[in-house]
Amino acid sequence: MSARETDRTAIAARLAAAVGRINRRARTDSASLGYGIVSALATIEREGPLRPGDLSRLEVVTKPTMTRILTELEQRGFIEREADPRDGRAFMVSATEAGVAAVEAARSQRTGIVAELIHGLPEDDVAAIAGALDALERIAQGDRAQEPHTS
Repeated sequence: MSARETDRTAIAARLAAAVGRINRRARTDSASLGYGIVSALATIEREGPLRPGDLSRLEVVTKPTMTRILTELEQRGFIEREADPRDGRAFMVSATEAGVAAVEAARSQRTGIVAELIHGLPEDDVAAIAGALDALERIAQGDRAQEPHTS
């Protein structure tokens, strides 16, 4: 393994650990919705209407897991089902107004928690985080068509 690959592996390990810790700190026990449920609802809001199978692929969860999530979302009034216009045997889900509001509330709560976490950092650290956001967002979206950097 080259030194550059070792550096990338070390960076990846540190990034994974830091993101994991931040996520755990940003989740609150008092949240009425779990992270997986909020994630699925946000995807429905952004991409919907969606078939459950398409949603499970986007969320990278099994179909039984997605069925449980959709059942809870429907019971809470956050989604509604409609017939799939391409296949009368299937259905699609879309977010209700209450679902959209729930996503916005969850985002606001998480943003507030993360804002508190970075509040006390020195300006140089905040600037470094801001400078890394474009690359982190590309990684999060699965964009692998990035130009390699040469040193």
